[in-house]
Amino acid sequence: MIFFDLDGIEKKTKELEKKSQEPDFWKDNEKAQEVLKELTTLRKKSESWQKLSSQLEDASVLAELAQQENDQKSLGEVEKNLKEIDKQLKDFEFTSMLSDEDDPKNALLAIHSGAGGTESQDWAEMLMRMYIRWIERKGFEYKTIDFLAGEEAGIKSTTIEVKGEFAYGFLKGESGVHRLVRISPFDANRRRHTSFSSVFVYPEIEDTITVEINDDDLKIDTFRSSGAGGQHVNKVSSAVRITHLPTGIIAQSQSERSQFLNKENAMKVLKSRLYQYYKEKEEEKLSEIESEKKKIEWGSQIRSYVFHPYNMVKDHRTGLETSNAQSVMDGEIDEFIQAFLSKRVE
Repeated sequence: MIFFDLDGIEKKTKELEKKSQEPDFWKDNEKAQEVLKELTTLRKKSESWQKLSSQLEDASVLAELAQQENDQKSLGEVEKNLKEIDKQLKDFEFTSMLSDEDDPKNALLAIHSGAGGTESQDWAEMLMRMYIRWIERKGFEYKTIDFLAGEEAGIKSTTIEVKGEFAYGFLKGESGVHRLVRISPFDANRRRHTSFSSVFVYPEIEDTITVEINDDDLKIDTFRSSGAGGQHVNKVSSAVRITHLPTGIIAQSQSERSQFLNKENAMKVLKSRLYQYYKEKEEEKLSEIESEKKKIEWGSQIRSYVFHPYNMVKDHRTGLETSNAQSVMDGEIDEFIQAFLSKRVE
C-alpha cells in the first residue's frame, strides 16, 4: 500500500517556489541551497508519482482493449509492463516512507562491541564490513571518523560518516543490539558462541542548524591514536575526545593526522548527537537517546544472525527472516530496512 500525500507535496512545493522568488532569497546562500535541495526532492517525488500513475493508466487501457480483442500478444506485453510498474511502485513506496524531517540527511553510524572480548569485537568488525558493503551498493560515500581496534582481533568501536540521499532515513532502523550465534573461530574446542554488538545511528547536522554548545560545558582531551595510520598518529597526541559535561555525551575522532581536523570531526559527531538528544527531549517522544542504549545481553536484540547449527537472519521487530545469511553479511539488507519502515508506517 502506497502512503503518498500528493496534495501536501504540491502545497509545500508552491510554498518553497514562492520563497525562492523573494528578493532577499540569496541573502543567506546556505539556507537558499537547502530550500532548493528540498524543492528538488519534492519535485522528483511528484514527477515520479505522476509518471507511475500515467503508466498504470496506459497499461489498464491496453489491457482492456487486448481482452476485448483476445489479443494474446498484447496481453503478454501488458503483463510485462505491469511487472515493471510493480517494481517501480515498490521502489517508490520505499523512498516515500522516508518522510521524517531528518530522513534526507547524511548519517553517523556508530558500532560498539558488547561484553565477551575477542568474540564480540570480531562480530563488531563483521557488522562494520556489512554496512560498508551496503553503503557501496547504494553508491553512497563514507568516511571513518573514529576507530578503536580490538586487542586480538576485530574492533571495540567505530564511527562512520555516511553521505548519500536519505542515508539517515535508510539506516535509522538499524539502531539496536545485533546478536550472532556461530562456531567460534577463536575456540580450539569448536564450541558454539553467542556474541552481541550495538549499532546507533544519528542524523548528521548541517552547519545551518544551530545547536548551542557552551565552551564551559566541554571537556577536551587529546591522546595518541590506537588505530592504523603510521608512525605519526601513534607517536603524536593528535586524537581528540570531547565530553559534553551537562549530558555526559562523548564524541571522539582519531582518523586524521591533524589534531585540528580530529577536533572538527569530533565536534561534528557531538553536534549531531546533541541535536538528536534535545530533539527527542523537546518532542517528548522518547527519553534522552542514551537511555535507549539497552544493555548488550540476551533478550535485548533487534536482529539475530545464526551461522550454526543452521543459517538464518531474523529481525525480531518485523518477524522477517532469511536463510541466506551470507548475502546479508555481503550488505544485502534492503529487505530488512524496507520491512522496518513499512511496519513503522503502519
